[in-house]
Amino acid sequence: MNMQSIMVRRNKVVVEQGQSSLSEVLLATATKNLEALGFMFSPELLTELRTMEDSQFISFYTKLIPILKNAVGAHVEYKPMYPNFPTSVMEAEEAELYLNAIIHYYTNLLPFEEKRERFPLFEKTNLRMLQLASIKDFYQIIRGLISAKTSLSATDQAEVLWSIRNSSDVSTVLPEEIPMKETIAFVVATLLTEGKMNVNEISHYFKTATDVLRLAVALSEGDVSLAGTTKFKKFKRSERRFLLTLLDRMKNPTEDMLKYKGQWIRLGEILHPGEYKNNFQNAYQAFTIIRNNETFPTFSSKVEKALADSNLEEAVRLLSKRPGELARRLDHLLRLSDLPEVVINPFREVASEVSTAVLLQVKTHFQTRNSDQPIRVIFPKGNVAKAVGIENQLPVIPENICLAIVDICEKVLIERFSQLPPLGKVYIEPSLKNMNVPFSQRSASKTLKTLVRGSKFEIPEGNTIRFFTWWKQGANERIDVDLSAMLFDENFLFVDHISYTNLTSTKFRAWHSGDIVDAPNGAAEFIDIDIPSFTQNGGRYIMMQLYTYTEQFYCDMPECFAGWMMRKHPGTGEIFEPRTVENKVDIAAKSRIAIPVILDLVERKVIWCDLSLTNHPQFYNNVEGNLPSTTLMLMSMTSLVKPNLYELFRIHGEARGTLVNEIDDADTIFAMDQGITPFDLEKIMSEFL
Repeated sequence: MNMQSIMVRRNKVVVEQGQSSLSEVLLATATKNLEALGFMFSPELLTELRTMEDSQFISFYTKLIPILKNAVGAHVEYKPMYPNFPTSVMEAEEAELYLNAIIHYYTNLLPFEEKRERFPLFEKTNLRMLQLASIKDFYQIIRGLISAKTSLSATDQAEVLWSIRNSSDVSTVLPEEIPMKETIAFVVATLLTEGKMNVNEISHYFKTATDVLRLAVALSEGDVSLAGTTKFKKFKRSERRFLLTLLDRMKNPTEDMLKYKGQWIRLGEILHPGEYKNNFQNAYQAFTIIRNNETFPTFSSKVEKALADSNLEEAVRLLSKRPGELARRLDHLLRLSDLPEVVINPFREVASEVSTAVLLQVKTHFQTRNSDQPIRVIFPKGNVAKAVGIENQLPVIPENICLAIVDICEKVLIERFSQLPPLGKVYIEPSLKNMNVPFSQRSASKTLKTLVRGSKFEIPEGNTIRFFTWWKQGANERIDVDLSAMLFDENFLFVDHISYTNLTSTKFRAWHSGDIVDAPNGAAEFIDIDIPSFTQNGGRYIMMQLYTYTEQFYCDMPECFAGWMMRKHPGTGEIFEPRTVENKVDIAAKSRIAIPVILDLVERKVIWCDLSLTNHPQFYNNVEGNLPSTTLMLMSMTSLVKPNLYELFRIHGEARGTLVNEIDDADTIFAMDQGITPFDLEKIMSEFL
């Protein structure tokens, strides 16, 4: 990783201004090569590049190209089983395909097929424009990530950590405030480990016992979301004293520690608080209580007792002391109450203390509370990208009550946003209604286009979807990754699949490039699906899937990624054409099944999933063995309702400016490809939430 790779992920490039004049031939050649990868220089960037000496530009170019190749997946060689795919699969008899597969399974040999000359790519593509950026822009991006009010992805965290480690002055990247607890943990752990700041300079970040636990987890390179268990390292004596000092300063750490009792007990075995009981009596007492299972009344136990005693007013009174918890439990409380004002009025009084993210989620929930969606979707906390779909059995809450909650949230948000700098005249592109707000990117994968789960965007022009995957195994084990596509009709009924067990569809024009089961030097698989043949025969949804047949987790593989292309003329160009790649995602979750995207071909929308599933142990890990769970996943993701960017920006616009209908009249633009876009996640997370 380097500064340039961090910026390229945002379609920006940092260049040093030159004092010469660049050869036009050299610049034109480089520009042509970039086009083959699907990129181009912006006019401002071209102007800056022209000031470089030839040697300076060559150095810049040779560093940039590998980054761009990696971004689209062009850094590896693609050798599918049938090098003339899709033609060779289309022309082969079923028996021939079967025999070729059997021979490969027993010998690892691929069918002999001389590669035919392919006609050059016969279609125009939309190039990604690389914009000019400065080192100052780089620092702003990193500060934006650290300032984000939501969790960061592993890729974002890695970029922050690289920037801290390679910064001679951390004040250039550190903001005045770090609002997200998880971010505090890994940032402070890095500052301490790298010797960038001392303990006195960072102690003010820690407000609760859980903050201290997260720091201990971060120092041990564990999961700072605390969703999983951590094997704590053997801390130095100075580190033990520092952690105990932070904990001892907390007014009442015991209740907070009980939330993660098991992890605190394991941490206590490392910290040995008994050795310091005279110095840190508060911390020692808290450890003693949790270790000895002593009775300790907690806030949650008091709330649950009040609810068990049917004392709703007491439960609401208690929860009002913690407005965020009250907001999250509104639905449950309203279902218990015969007098909704007992719940609504206290919420109105404390709503201004609830975070923006929670208010937006509560607002959206009650706006769609009584919809007839059959499925409710739940995303469990943690680093693995999973979704759980459950039947929607919630009883109806009267619409006037739902609207009262929505109105409270709206008024509080408008008042809050009105305190921010004015935006002037604001234009918001309607398509942003399909783009979700980035509340949690914790388990988001590294992608060419960074998106939020459940977001929907237009499928580009073209008649053929081409899925692809590439993976490589380690030196001592075989890894077999299988690319599959499941096809459903508009009623979510399964109609067909394309996989290693079904290379050619008998119902539609769809083909698989062949099942490769060994990848010491890397292996690739492709799937082509002709859209008209699918939709004209009652098809609607296509779910892209990857399975590890050999049962390894993706996170344990040297490399695995997947993506999709839109091809207008699939018989032209190479099988893998970088400039036709719509998105590429690194598959690295602790899972064995990945679902990158779902395509709705009737609405011509891509539904971004970036999800992972576990396999059912009683079945082979393939498409047939996971049919029930994937059908549920399809229904869940297509019915998912989350706060969208249009609503978020609309409230900002009303609070901070004037909404206009024409983009040319606007001072501030929110759109898919102009002004502030859905891909400016660090800006959205730090400045608009």
